[in-house]
Amino acid sequence: MARWLPRSTDVTRFCQKLNRVKTLEDDMMETSFNRCLSTIDLTLLGIGGMVGSGLYVLTGTVAKEIAGPAVIVSFIIAGFASLLAALCYAEFGARVPKTGSAYMFTYVSVGEIWAFLIGWNVLLEYMIGGAAVARAWSGYLDSIFNHKIKNFTETHVGTWQVPFLARYPDFLAAAILLVATAFISFGAKVSSWLNHVFSAISMGVILFILIMGFILAQPKNWSAQEGGFAPYGLSGIMAGTATCFYAFVGFDVIAASSEEARNPQRAVPRAIAFSLGLATGAYILVSVVLTLMVPWHTLDPDSALADAFYRRGYAWAGFLVATGSICAMNTVLLSNLFSLPRIVYAMAEDGLFFQVFSQVHPRTQVPVVGIVVFGLLMALLALVFDLEALVQFLSIGTLLAYTFVAASIIVLRFQQQKVDAPAPAAGGRPSPEPHEGPSAGDLKEYESFSDKLQLVDRDKSKEHREPGQLKAAFEPYLEFLSDFYPGEVVTVAVVTLMVSAICLCSILVFGNTHLHLPTWSYSLLLVLFSLGFLLSLLLIWAHEQQRSTQTFQIPLVPLSPALSIFLNIYLMLKLSYMTWLRFAVWLLLGLLVYFGYGIWHSKENLREPRPQRVSARYVVFPSGSLEERVQAVQPSSQPAAGLPDTDTEDGKR
Repeated sequence: MARWLPRSTDVTRFCQKLNRVKTLEDDMMETSFNRCLSTIDLTLLGIGGMVGSGLYVLTGTVAKEIAGPAVIVSFIIAGFASLLAALCYAEFGARVPKTGSAYMFTYVSVGEIWAFLIGWNVLLEYMIGGAAVARAWSGYLDSIFNHKIKNFTETHVGTWQVPFLARYPDFLAAAILLVATAFISFGAKVSSWLNHVFSAISMGVILFILIMGFILAQPKNWSAQEGGFAPYGLSGIMAGTATCFYAFVGFDVIAASSEEARNPQRAVPRAIAFSLGLATGAYILVSVVLTLMVPWHTLDPDSALADAFYRRGYAWAGFLVATGSICAMNTVLLSNLFSLPRIVYAMAEDGLFFQVFSQVHPRTQVPVVGIVVFGLLMALLALVFDLEALVQFLSIGTLLAYTFVAASIIVLRFQQQKVDAPAPAAGGRPSPEPHEGPSAGDLKEYESFSDKLQLVDRDKSKEHREPGQLKAAFEPYLEFLSDFYPGEVVTVAVVTLMVSAICLCSILVFGNTHLHLPTWSYSLLLVLFSLGFLLSLLLIWAHEQQRSTQTFQIPLVPLSPALSIFLNIYLMLKLSYMTWLRFAVWLLLGLLVYFGYGIWHSKENLREPRPQRVSARYVVFPSGSLEERVQAVQPSSQPAAGLPDTDTEDGKR
């Protein structure tokens, strides 16, 4: 039976395949896309991606069914957690200006299988986002015509009562997605121009909503007679926060578009900061206005803002809001259809997804095959699925991507920078220059094997240390960690931190409700897992990280990414179990694609050297130290940097 078991070397090689990282090109600005987008273009893309159905539909849905007027607090928390994730995206987008977003960031720092699973979930995120917005777009247009489109479809086509499916097929939502797909196929410039037009109209409508809304505000709608400010309590606020994350997923389009930015090192961080700040302010202010105009429990979840103006007697204002919201949702549709094919392109270009999606049209310089195929899939989702089910499914994929990007920031920041040593001049030998210690851009050449032996006893208290090495101040207390490779302890600490965060959040979410833990065990587990989280954080901080670079870097590493990881995991556990069940099914499908296709066609797999049979000869010295014997047998005139030729020594023996 033992002969059927895999050998340990095979298992090790297989695990190495799963965790191999992407090799980046020397010139990361070289691309088959058209670098034509400015900071303003990227900022408006981000605003267009965030300010759409989240503002016009999700605000009313969360206020009425989940959090009440405290939806304001939900948006504040979601905005803060999104800010932590956005800063991580900004650093990666500036350092790795390649399309692929969270997929690419995970691939260059964590490993291949994790990158594929993140990319696989990002695909679902964008498909669901586009379909959900298309259904919201259809609902708002229908409200302008007094729901005549809905009544006509139900009468002449029919309805069905199936969980997670809409009551009737939404042909209008599918049609708008097909039209948007056609426009996106014309190229990045056309998409950007359309986005500018719709974004300008949307921002004008938002300004009108705020002015008119504060004029019509009635503070009594937050009073105890109407249920109070937070009728569902803290649990409702946090559950609303998890759903409100849907509103902020749009900034991801900026990172996905970095390969088409003229100056991504500066444009990507600025665009992410500007767009997220404006979108968060808009969500908070519109939530205040909406819940002050009408009682929160009377809101219409399908078209809350337009319906609020209708009920206050301003029919013309309701019509204007509905028209403006359609323009805002057009920007979200363009954003989703713009990003999704580029994620697919990045995966296909790396060999992890089907090669047909890596084709770029020579004239428009966009991945047309991915745009058409996934545009059709979005249209199919919008035709049959329910908005609420789609939004719940969307949040978990977004939160998982944020979590891995935050973890990738920590891993990458404590890795040694990969810089090739300069090649020696033709016909000459490299001449080492004396300096205090090796650095990423100034590597020392060692003349002989005896020089290399002296590295073992080098002064450990030198001022300069490589990223991933233990700081000199902590070495007397953590000396046993000095034997590990640079960055190895940090990687283990990041995994421990994530496990501690999962356990801690599980106790916070399920300890008193599902697990029914007694007070003493609840408190004890909270203390234990909190200590595990903090100790992992301190262990990471005790190591050197990369020096400041010319590109943007997120401040307070590892604290900022660790807080992002904690908040994202907490919000994921607040989602319903059916969301997790559907997510697990999607992950299993992704693993089938990866092990059936991706792992065999990966470009990193082609770069790996094939195993060869290697024979070695050894030199045995009868007495004396190894260093003395090496110096004795090494010819003084020979500039060799290693052991003497083994064939010569065989002759001596």
